[in-house]
Amino acid sequence: MSDNQNSLRAGTRGPTLLEDFLLMEKITHFDHERIPERIVHARGSAAHGYFQAYESLTGVTRAAFLADPKLKTPVFARFSTVAGGSGSVDLPRDVRGFAVKFYTTEGNFDLVGNNIPVFFIQDAIKFPDLIHAVKMEPDRGYPQAASAHDTFWDFISLMPEALHTVMWAMSDRAIPRSLRMMEGFGVHTFRLVNAAGESTFVKFHWRPVIGTSAVLWDEAVKICGADQDYHRRDLYEAIAKGHFPEFELGLQIFDQATADGLEFDALDPTKLVPEEVVPLQMVGKMTLDRNPDNFFAETEQVAFCPSHVVPGIDFSDDPLLQGRLHSYLDTQLSRLGGPNFHQIPINQPKCPFANNQRDGHMQMAVPKGRVNYEPNSLDPAAPRESPERGFQTFAAPVTGAKARVRSESFADHYSQPRMFYRSVTPQERKHMAQALTFELGKVETLAIRQRVLGHLDMIAPELGAAVAKALGMPGEAQVIHPAMAPRDVALSPAVRLYGKYAPTLQGRRVGLLLGPGFDGTKAKELEAELKEAGAMVTRIGLQAGGAGDSDGKRWPVDGALAGTPSVLFEAVAILAGATGDAMLAADPDAVGFAMDAKRHLKVIALDGVDSLADRADLGGVVGVVEVGEFVALAKHGKVWKREK
Repeated sequence: MSDNQNSLRAGTRGPTLLEDFLLMEKITHFDHERIPERIVHARGSAAHGYFQAYESLTGVTRAAFLADPKLKTPVFARFSTVAGGSGSVDLPRDVRGFAVKFYTTEGNFDLVGNNIPVFFIQDAIKFPDLIHAVKMEPDRGYPQAASAHDTFWDFISLMPEALHTVMWAMSDRAIPRSLRMMEGFGVHTFRLVNAAGESTFVKFHWRPVIGTSAVLWDEAVKICGADQDYHRRDLYEAIAKGHFPEFELGLQIFDQATADGLEFDALDPTKLVPEEVVPLQMVGKMTLDRNPDNFFAETEQVAFCPSHVVPGIDFSDDPLLQGRLHSYLDTQLSRLGGPNFHQIPINQPKCPFANNQRDGHMQMAVPKGRVNYEPNSLDPAAPRESPERGFQTFAAPVTGAKARVRSESFADHYSQPRMFYRSVTPQERKHMAQALTFELGKVETLAIRQRVLGHLDMIAPELGAAVAKALGMPGEAQVIHPAMAPRDVALSPAVRLYGKYAPTLQGRRVGLLLGPGFDGTKAKELEAELKEAGAMVTRIGLQAGGAGDSDGKRWPVDGALAGTPSVLFEAVAILAGATGDAMLAADPDAVGFAMDAKRHLKVIALDGVDSLADRADLGGVVGVVEVGEFVALAKHGKVWKREK
C-alpha cells in the first residue's frame, strides 16, 4: 500500500470511491474477524419506544417521520460500550454507542451514533487500526474493555487527530451514571433534503429529558465489582417501573455558506460544530416505554446500518461516514449469517415493502410468482422503481483528481481539544487529569508516555504539567511539532456535562438504609417526598428479610446491605433507632456504605445514627443533612464543595 492513511476519493474533500479495493479489502477482513459477536459495541442494552416530532419539518426535509407531529414512529434504541466483549462490565471508561432504529412509514432509518460528538479518526481506512489498538493485546488477551494499555496509547500518540475524542473519553462522559442520563450524537455531518430538492447540512443530537449525570472513577470501579450489569439493570428496571427514558432530538441545521465560514471543515468527524455558532433546534422526543421480550432475538440480532436512510436524509462526503456505509452492512452479513438479515423480525420495516431479492442463506420468506427482476412485462404488480416516491441522492457537484490525500482543512488537531478542555467545569478538568494519570500509569513504555505528555502540553500546558507531575515525569514531555499550530477559539459551555440542566431527582436512584428501630413516620414521609420528586427509591436492610421500625412493624426491603452498596445510588439516607445505630456502627458494610457515600460526594441524610456518623467521620461534612433537608439538596446532585 502506497498510502495507509487515506481512502481514495474524488478531490481532496469529495466522496470516497467504490473502486478503492484497498479500503474494501482492509475493512472487509476486519469486519469478519469475530463470529458471531459484534466486533465493536458487543455489550449492549436496548428498549422499544416511539418518536414524535414537535412540528412539521417539511421546509427542510421530505422525511415523513419528521413531517407530521401527530405521527408516532416506532423505534428501537440500543446503547452499548465499544471496546469490551458481550460479557464485559457495563461501566468501563469507554465511549458509548447510541443507536436508534426508526420504523418509519417509508422504511427504516438507522441513526447510528455515540454519546460523544466526535470520533478518533478522520478516515474509515484507519478504523481497523484504531480498534486493533484498543482491543485486548493479541499476544496476551488482556486488558478487556479498557484503554489503559500500551497499544492504545501508542496509536493515539502517533495519531494526533484522535486527541479531541480522547479528551472526551478521559472526561466523565465516558463513565455515565445511567444510560437514561446520557447524551447522544450522530457524529457526522449529514444532509437534509426537502421536496424541492434543496439541501442543508445537519448534525443530530439526543438530549435526555432528566439531564446528564456521571459517576466518579472510584464509583465506577466499585460498581463494576458490585453489579457488572449496572447499566443494563438500571434501564430494564426503570422501564418496568414506569420511569420511561425520554430523549429530545435536536438538530443543528446549516447551509453551505455557514459550513464554508467555519474555522474547521464540517466534513471532519473529529470536529464538532459549537452550539454557540449553530444553535440546537429541538424537533421531537423519543420515549422508551417497553423492554425487549427476548434479549437475543431483539437486542443481539438488531442490525444497524448508517446506509439505512429514508427519502429526505442523505450523506455528506465525510470520509469516515463514507467508509461506514460499507462496513456496517458487511459486518451484518458475517454476524447474522447472510444477506437476509433484514427478515429477522427486529430488523423488518413496519411499513409495506417489496423487492426482487430471492434465495440466499436463511431466506425466511416464501416469494411467489415467476418474476424476480425489473423491468418486466409478465407481472404488472411486481416491484418497480418509483421516481416520484423513491430515494433520490442529492446532486452534489464532485470535482477533482482521484487521489489518496487528506484535505489541508483537516489538519488542525489541537484547537478543538483545547476548546473542550477549557470549556468544561473545573471538576471535569480535574477528572480528566486524574483519568489521564491513571491510563498513562498503566502504560509500560516510557516513550509512549512522553509523546502523550507532549500532546497534552499542546492542548493545555496546565493539563500536561498536572499529569506529568502526577506521573513523576515533570520536564519529560516530548516536544511536538504539529502540522498546524493550535488556535485559541471561542469557548463552548454547551459541551459541559454538569450545570446544564435544572436540579431534579426525576429518574434518579436513591438508597434508603433502614436500621432496626428506625422512625417509621419519618421514613414514610421521606419516601413519599422522594417519589413525588420522581426518584426511584430502594429500601435497604441489614438482612434481605426486612427491617423493623420503632413501632415493631416489619418493612419489606429491596436488598440486603451486604449486596447493595451506596455506589449504586445518587443520594442516600440512613435511618435507625438506638439499637440499630449500634448495629450499623459495628457493621463494616454499613460503615463502608456511609464512608463511600461521603467520598463520592453524595448528599447524605442521617436520622438516629450518631454512632455510625462518628465511625464514618461524617461530623461537619458538607452535604450531610437531616431528613427534612434531604430532597431539596439531593436534587442538585453531587456536593462538589466536598471534593478536595
